[in-house]
Amino acid sequence: MKKIIFILVLCTVFIRQISAQQTPAKAQNETISITGATAHIGNGTIIKNSTIVFENGKITAIGSNQNTTAKGTIINATGKHIYPGFIAPNSTLGLVEIGAVRATDDDSEIGNYNPHIRSIIAYNTESKIVESMRPNGILLAQITPRGGRISGTSSIVQLDAWNWEDAVIKIDDGIHINWPSSFSRGRWWLGEDSGYKPNKKYVKQLKELNDFIAQAKASIQSNESENNLPYHAMKGIFDGKKTIFIHLETEKEILDVLSLSKEHNLKKIVLVGAYEAHKVAPQLKQNNIAVLATRTHSTPDQEDDDYDQPYKNAKLLMDAGVLVALQNSGQMERANARNLPFQAGTVAAHGLDKEKAVQLITGNSAKILGIDHTTGTLEVGKDATLFISIGDALDMRTNQLEKAFIQGRDISLESHQTKLWKRYRDKYMNE
Repeated sequence: MKKIIFILVLCTVFIRQISAQQTPAKAQNETISITGATAHIGNGTIIKNSTIVFENGKITAIGSNQNTTAKGTIINATGKHIYPGFIAPNSTLGLVEIGAVRATDDDSEIGNYNPHIRSIIAYNTESKIVESMRPNGILLAQITPRGGRISGTSSIVQLDAWNWEDAVIKIDDGIHINWPSSFSRGRWWLGEDSGYKPNKKYVKQLKELNDFIAQAKASIQSNESENNLPYHAMKGIFDGKKTIFIHLETEKEILDVLSLSKEHNLKKIVLVGAYEAHKVAPQLKQNNIAVLATRTHSTPDQEDDDYDQPYKNAKLLMDAGVLVALQNSGQMERANARNLPFQAGTVAAHGLDKEKAVQLITGNSAKILGIDHTTGTLEVGKDATLFISIGDALDMRTNQLEKAFIQGRDISLESHQTKLWKRYRDKYMNE
């Protein structure tokens, strides 16, 4: 009996160690003013020597110190910088904790067409990866499913909550489609040629997707879709209530998306990845299609691409008038999401104005995700989701957060990583 009790105690301690997170902050209960900092608004502008006032989770005043009166608890941030909370679109944060442990992996479902699958109900607010985002200024994220031709629906959350119901900013914001690839590569581990070749199944795969959309549309128009969950879930893409996020890469695939959208009169389309989107930027602008640009910190796809093509893709699209933001899909996507501000910094280092680079992970992201009426920029009436950094938040050397607020709540910037850093810093400083 004693042995059983001992094992149970050990299991309890172990579970607490792997799941414990910082306690979510309490609701704002007093007026707070931040003075003296350079405020990066998130729409391409700044206010030097600013004052920001927020009450009950909302910004009530913002302007220069000369024109704006501070009140309540005053935080002196002279010489520092204030930013809107950074946003991580197309993320599996909270859906997978350890990729090699199947029990912690819940980012995809069985089957190829799953528009009715909702990622939000699998979102784990206790994730240690989620809490590691906040010290770099990532305060919001779009929780996105993976797998299949149609993966399911995403939702947008703030990253300091007890459960997914508390975390939700916008629920079921869009449906994610993995567009068929027009090219394929051989499996090098089986001795096949690893070079790019035309995908012989592309036309067939595209027809299957087109047929599914057409069948869903017909079912919805005949009021029969309620008996078919996948078809019923597609309703939002036809009436404009949901955004269609289409994951693809090449110019041909993008042009085929434009044809499909016209055929079915699809309302809101966002391209995700879209490495070659700059080649068809005028068509994207004409059709009001936004882009969550390909991962910045990656190598060029083709041998004849410029060496810095991934670094400047976002700038090329912005220069062409396309609404664009940054996302971080690819290898180690969840862990690397914390580096999103430094990816924006890389875009700035390759020609984009610094404040426009800030837009790529704040105001532009909010517009694309449909949450710009409440967040994404520092404006009166919007959520007080912001942070104070000692220096430039797009530079990893100076991105050092002193304070962060989500909807006015003074959140913890502690994480498993910061605890280890402090622990071993003290160890070696005392030796």
